[in-house]
Amino acid sequence: MTDKKPVDKLKGKAKEATGKLTGDRRKEAEGKADQAKAKAEGAMGATGERAKGVKDSLTDDDNR
Repeated sequence: MTDKKPVDKLKGKAKEATGKLTGDRRKEAEGKADQAKAKAEGAMGATGERAKGVKDSLTDDDNR
């Protein structure tokens, strides 16, 4: 599966910049929200990976 978070963050930055250039505060806010969403999804993914690593380190090699 492809990681879409960097693409989503870039789209958010583009929306924000477009909003700033055109004076469209709603588009600017949407861009900021898209960036925040991508950042949150990235944090959740990293947390899940860390939890899996901890689980793997605590599991006996015989029980895998």
